[in-house]
Amino acid sequence: MGSSRNKLLLDVMGKPILAWTLLAAKTSRHIRWIGIIGQPGDWQDFKEIVVGLGMSKMVHFIPGGATRQESVYRGLQGLPAIAERVLIHDGARCLATPDLFDRCSDALQTCSGLIAAVPVKDTIKIVDGQRIVQSTPDRRQLWAAQTPQGFEVEALQQCHDEGLRQGWEVTDDAALFEKCGLPVQIVEGEETNLKVTTPVDLTIAEFILRQRTGKG
Repeated sequence: MGSSRNKLLLDVMGKPILAWTLLAAKTSRHIRWIGIIGQPGDWQDFKEIVVGLGMSKMVHFIPGGATRQESVYRGLQGLPAIAERVLIHDGARCLATPDLFDRCSDALQTCSGLIAAVPVKDTIKIVDGQRIVQSTPDRRQLWAAQTPQGFEVEALQQCHDEGLRQGWEVTDDAALFEKCGLPVQIVEGEETNLKVTTPVDLTIAEFILRQRTGKG
């Protein structure tokens, strides 16, 4: 992103990226508890956002780890003891709608693991280290993973424990489920649910939010 600040604090239409993400979670019919996993150096800024949104009672802060995998593991340890199911969401996906959270929550009542995803539109090429094309997979079988990803808490904890024992390094929790031989269901995501990673993404996010809020 090229910023000196945590990108979740960057402004989009007068609000930090994290604020838009939290607003969607706040509006969801199912979400009752939110854990923000991050580095303590950002907590003061995060807490100001949470207070400004009137969410202090439902939001809790959990120290993150050195990797996404470690951070999620710590987040699982911080869940309320009564939690049976959890949605894991990337704070930088600030365009996810309350409806997406709710559809994932509903689907999680009948499965142990799921991810939001959208069908891949482009033709994908598998290449080697010299960027020579090795194969072209059938894009009808390819889906681009998004978040939220949802799981039964006990099953996900067991997968993380196994991952620690085996030394697995994965980029999302669904991969841990897969390695443990557990099924992961697809819930249709949203084309607009992009991950804000570059300055161009910021511009696109602002355009989408202006259209949604009628300020375009």
